Amino acid sequence: MQLHISPSMRSITISSSNEFIDLMKIKVAARHISYRTLFHTILILAFLLPFVFILTAVGTLEGVKKCSSIDCLGRRIGPRLLGRVDDSERLARDFYKILNEVSTQEIPDGLKLPNSYSQLVSDMKNNHYDAKTFALVLRAMMEKFERDMRELKFAELMNKHFAASSIPKGIHCLSLRLTDEYSSNAHARRQLPSPEFLPVLSDNTYHHFILSTDNILAASVVVSSTVQSSSKPEKIVFHIITDKKTYAGMHSWFALNSVAPAIVEVKGVHQFDWLTRENVPVLEAVESHNDVRNYYHGNHVAGANLTETTPRTFASKLQSRSPKYISLLNHLRIYIPELFPNLDKVVFLDDDIVVQGDLSPLWDIDLGGKVNGAVETCRGEDEWVMSKRLRNYFNFSHPLISKHLDPEECAWAYGMNVFDLQAWRKTNIRETYHSWLRENLKSNLTMWKLGTLPPALIAFKGHVHIIDSSWHMLGLGYQSMTNIGNVKKAAVIHYNGQSKPWLEIGFEHLRPFWTKYVNYSNDFIKNCHILE
Repeated sequence: MQLHISPSMRSITISSSNEFIDLMKIKVAARHISYRTLFHTILILAFLLPFVFILTAVGTLEGVKKCSSIDCLGRRIGPRLLGRVDDSERLARDFYKILNEVSTQEIPDGLKLPNSYSQLVSDMKNNHYDAKTFALVLRAMMEKFERDMRELKFAELMNKHFAASSIPKGIHCLSLRLTDEYSSNAHARRQLPSPEFLPVLSDNTYHHFILSTDNILAASVVVSSTVQSSSKPEKIVFHIITDKKTYAGMHSWFALNSVAPAIVEVKGVHQFDWLTRENVPVLEAVESHNDVRNYYHGNHVAGANLTETTPRTFASKLQSRSPKYISLLNHLRIYIPELFPNLDKVVFLDDDIVVQGDLSPLWDIDLGGKVNGAVETCRGEDEWVMSKRLRNYFNFSHPLISKHLDPEECAWAYGMNVFDLQAWRKTNIRETYHSWLRENLKSNLTMWKLGTLPPALIAFKGHVHIIDSSWHMLGLGYQSMTNIGNVKKAAVIHYNGQSKPWLEIGFEHLRPFWTKYVNYSNDFIKNCHILE
C-alpha cells in the first residue's frame, strides 16, 4: 500500500502495492488548507487505513487481479469479513471436475474394492489416494453395489413368484383331510343343497353368485364374507365350480359348515355335460400346447435380458406366467351362459376377494343392455393400481392388435362382475374369445401374455357397463401402500397379485381384512395349522 501526495499538494492518493487500483483519492483545493480540514482528513484516514490494509492483503492472496470493480472485491471479501469461508465451494468444483473425468474412464481389471465405507477411508489413509484415484474407486464401488442390488431384487422376485405359485402346506393339508372325510363321513357327502332347495338353483328371484376355484380356504372366505355382509342372506345362492381332484374336499367343507340361510351348490367341471372337447377345443389346445406349457412352467429366467429389464417389468412378466392362467377353471367364466342356462343375472366373484358390503343392490343396477358390469381401471387415486389401459396388456407392435385396438382405451377389471346372461346369449362373445385365443396361439403368444383378461377385453368390447369404483377395490395383492381408509370403505376388496392373504408373502397389514372370515375354531383349520 502506498500514500502519494501530488507535487502541487492538490491531491492525496492511496493505492495498493500491486498498482491494481487507487483505493482512495482526495482532492485538495488550491487555497491554503485549514488546520480543521487537515484534522478531519487525518481522522478519516486513521479510520479507513486498517480496512484498506485488510482488503488489500486478502485481495492479493485471493488473486484480485481478476476483479475489475469494488463489487467484485465485495463478493470475494464479504464472506471473510462475516466469518464465512468459501473454500468448500472451490473444493466441490474441483471434485466435480474429477468425477466427470473418471466417469468416462474404464475401471482397471482386478481393481480391489473396499467392502464398506470405513474400509474405504482406511485404504485412503494407508495407500495415500489422490483425488482421482479416490473418485475411480468410489465409482467402481457404486457400480458394484448397483449390480448386487439388481441381482438381489431379481432373486427376490423369482422367490416370490415361486412362493405365489406354490400351495401352502396348511391348505394342502386341509384339502387332503376334507377329501378323506368325504370318503368316510356320510354327512360330508350329503346332497348340496338339500333336495327341497333344488328349485332355488334356477330361481331368478334369488341373488346368484358364481365362484370358480380349487382353493377350499379361499372359497370359504368368499362365501362367509358375502353372507355375513348381506342384508338379505336368505336370498343368496352360491354356485361353486371346482376341478375333479378338489371336488370331494370342497363338497365336504360346505356340507359340514353350513352358511344358512344362504344356499350353496358345489359342482365339479366333470359334472357339466356341456363342457366337452367339442365345445372348448381352444382351451384344450391352450393346456396341451408345448410353447404354452414351456412359457408357464419352464425356466422364467432363461432368455431374459435382465440388464435391460427393470424389476417392475420383470415382476409383471413373472405374474403373467402364473400357471393358473392356463387352467380351465380360470377360463370358465366365459361359458357361464351355457353352464347356467336358466339364470338371467349373476355376480361372478374371484376367489381372492373379500366382501365387506351388501351386494344386493347390484341386482338393481340397470346395465343398459350391456352384458358386463365392471369397474374400470384407468382412473383413481392409486396411480399404481388404477392406471391400466389396453397398452398395459397387449403388444401393439403386432399388426392385428394395432389394427383392432386403441392403446389408450381404458381397461376394466375381472374379480367382481355383474353379468346379464340374457343379453350375453344374444352376442358372439364366446366365439370372439375363442377366435383371439387361436390367433395368439398361432403367433406364439406374441399378442399378449397375461392370462384370461386380454382376450376378455377384446371379446367384451362394446358390451361393458362401468359401475362405481366403490364396489370393487383392486391391488391388495401387489400394492403394499394401499390406503387403509379406502380399504375399509370398499364393498369388495381384491387381493389380485402375488401376495395373497393366505400366503406368507401376503402383506401383514392387509391380511386381517381376510383372516377375520377364517373360522379358526374349525377342527380342520386347527389341525392343519392354517396361518398359525
